[in-house]
Amino acid sequence: MNKKKKIYVIINPVSGTSSKQGLPTKIAQALDPHKFDVHIFITGYAGHGSEIASQAIKDKVNYVIAAGGDGTVNEVARTLIGSDIALGIIPMGSGNGLGRELNIPTDAKKALAVIMEENVVSIDYGKANGHIFFCTCGVGFDAVVAEKVSGKKSRGSLMYVKNMFESFIEQKSETYEIICPEGTIKDKAFVVTCANASQYGYNAHIAPHADIQDGLMNISILKPLTILDVPQTTVQLFTRNLDDNKKMIELLTKEATIKREKEGIMHIDGDPIQMGKEIHVIIIPKGLNVLVPKNPPKKHPLDPQEIILNILRSISK
Repeated sequence: MNKKKKIYVIINPVSGTSSKQGLPTKIAQALDPHKFDVHIFITGYAGHGSEIASQAIKDKVNYVIAAGGDGTVNEVARTLIGSDIALGIIPMGSGNGLGRELNIPTDAKKALAVIMEENVVSIDYGKANGHIFFCTCGVGFDAVVAEKVSGKKSRGSLMYVKNMFESFIEQKSETYEIICPEGTIKDKAFVVTCANASQYGYNAHIAPHADIQDGLMNISILKPLTILDVPQTTVQLFTRNLDDNKKMIELLTKEATIKREKEGIMHIDGDPIQMGKEIHVIIIPKGLNVLVPKNPPKKHPLDPQEIILNILRSISK
């Protein structure tokens, strides 16, 4: 008789945008009790998810499932780095950056079905001055937006676009020097994003060709924009066509140092943080095991007309 595989499920009841009230029941119904020994934990305070994940490593469980928003998922993922445990994700936030990148359905039942498939792969992660990220980190406009939306209760694509427009007026392009083994670029930029994955979250693809398993990062450098550039750039961002933008430069590298004129805000997977004038970013290959679909659906770009309508709706609010 095969030994049951042990699963710890970590549910953050207050993170994300979806109610978790019926989630334990869905988990009990979805995960075969003859195959899995399931333990459900509800977090009660900041850092509790990390504590549970640390205990899971000591208990040598097979899978740890994080149910919540990006903060919960990233907190658990950071703790599991370097362990033999595979991370499962039930995305219940608005951005769902890592979940979307890994093709995890946002429907809880479908996400649980992915876990049942037990398809484990290893993905890369990054460090920016020692701070761990899985999708992106960056300076410039995206960091300003991250600071603006931080702590807001209302989340979603429309909110994200709305804050992009509001921040555009405030943002001033800086001169950045990006130094990597492949060469050096020094220029004014609106955005400098180091992308381990293709997107921030919200289906906003800053580096359409980034691969979370290739051991490299795509550095997206977007040169200063005028107000006339914004509609096209926004459409390209949400339709995975930003590489067609004439003001976009991309570098592919394992590590880089970003030098800027002054210290200030940087974002780490969408979370704003104060950082110095010099930032060292590196990718660590195959550092985290994750549960992903065996046969992920093909990605279809969003309808550009619908994106434009969403922008207009957000401005009018």
